[in-house]
Amino acid sequence: MKKSSIAVLFLSISIVLVVYLGYQNLFPQAEPPYDDDQEGLNGQLIFKFSHVVAENTPKGQAAAKFAELVDEKSNGTIQIVVFPNGSLYSDIEEINALKDEQVHMIAPSTSKLDMLSPEWGVLDLPFAFSEYDAIAEGVHGPIGEKLLQSLQKEGIKGLAHWPNGFKQITTNKGPVISPEDLAGQNFRIMQSKIIQAQFGMLGAIAQQESFNSTFKLIEEGKVDGEENTISNIYSRKFYTVQKHMTITNHGYLGYAVMMNQDVWDRQSNKTQQILLEAMKETTAWNDENAQKLNEEQLALIKENSSIEIHELSQAEQRQWMERLEPLYKEYEEIIGSELMEDLQDLKKRYTHED
Repeated sequence: MKKSSIAVLFLSISIVLVVYLGYQNLFPQAEPPYDDDQEGLNGQLIFKFSHVVAENTPKGQAAAKFAELVDEKSNGTIQIVVFPNGSLYSDIEEINALKDEQVHMIAPSTSKLDMLSPEWGVLDLPFAFSEYDAIAEGVHGPIGEKLLQSLQKEGIKGLAHWPNGFKQITTNKGPVISPEDLAGQNFRIMQSKIIQAQFGMLGAIAQQESFNSTFKLIEEGKVDGEENTISNIYSRKFYTVQKHMTITNHGYLGYAVMMNQDVWDRQSNKTQQILLEAMKETTAWNDENAQKLNEEQLALIKENSSIEIHELSQAEQRQWMERLEPLYKEYEEIIGSELMEDLQDLKKRYTHED
């Protein structure tokens, strides 16, 4: 055989091996290969968990907690490798990456999920929740369960809801006290038809842009402001390029933790049990940690910046609620009457008279 033919054959075999080994490393299998470094144990399963926020946020810390618990419960045989800060995919790209099995787990903002199922818009309705207890009951109860189940038709396994907290408004054109103060302002928002409609109803111009681009958009003056939780405002230092912040608590921001259904189905019962147990513990831990972190980081913003902060009074907040109330009627048919009734019942239970 000629040397050139031998070289071609060798190159072909090498390519096949690289592709095969790469596939094995990328996609977890139900029966992992034996690892002789772990006497009596099967080899490690490695799951890639991609998210777009910083590690010192509720989602960032919850992802790290989940990885820690999975490692403990599996005696090191299952590893969750976390990729924060959009290091693999942006918030706009990550859902398709999950579907294509380029990553195994993601936790996108629920606001982005109305592109998969319009029911998710129920969580974006203005003032849907009045306090953290209402959030917990909403997303961990029938409302949250129905939403996770709606992902099945997309080939996605919904694992849990991880609340972050309430959204606030920051801007360089302020202060923002009444709904009319947003008129003519340009805001970066998440991908959500309902959020777009909210800002439109307030006379603002809303741009659906990726989370990772927000700081640059503000810094370059391409938007006047944004809406986010305190933890995201703090971790991404939005408060350093914004002059005004209003504590409105006008909307909920949280995350849906999910896996590709085919990847989930390929796992053994034992692996699935470990993942579910760790997820349940992490979710309970996150409920408390998220509230605590937002409170602590608001204090840090007050201590370490000159941003002007206004907290809406109850009377001022009612003005915002009344202005945005028509959205409930407008989106009832799109979201579905059952979920809307569930939310209205929840709101009544947490309504406190002055």
